[in-house]
Amino acid sequence: MRTERANSGRQAERRDLKVIVGAAIIRDGRVLACARSAPPEVAGMWEFPGGKVEPGESETAALARECAEELAVRVEVGERVGRNVRMAHGRSVLKVYAARLLHDDQPQALEHSALRWLSAAELDSVTWLPADAPIVAALRPLLDAASHS
Repeated sequence: MRTERANSGRQAERRDLKVIVGAAIIRDGRVLACARSAPPEVAGMWEFPGGKVEPGESETAALARECAEELAVRVEVGERVGRNVRMAHGRSVLKVYAARLLHDDQPQALEHSALRWLSAAELDSVTWLPADAPIVAALRPLLDAASHS
């Protein structure tokens, strides 16, 4: 009986899983990091910009929308970076995509307290949100490659 409940619970959990998308915006071998301004328990910690995928919206469309809302930039969304990261006690999953700015857009901190462009060597100079931390390791080789091209 216990096994049945665990299995059916897992299936329901997968169906109700909220998808959060993040953008690893890369320019000149650096990635954009954004400092959270709220809520208080994570204020000052760093993240990749992004947010929830709305019903009927693709992950890439959601990411483009979130970058426009949070940073006032247009982006071209590229390949996935790293693995899926489970969040919110397994109720959400974070998927991060590489992205690049379009039309020489310059990010503005509309919803964040600060923005920083970090090289591979500088990735550990900020305190990342726990969900974003696993992506940082996957990002290093991309930044190294971008800085040598």
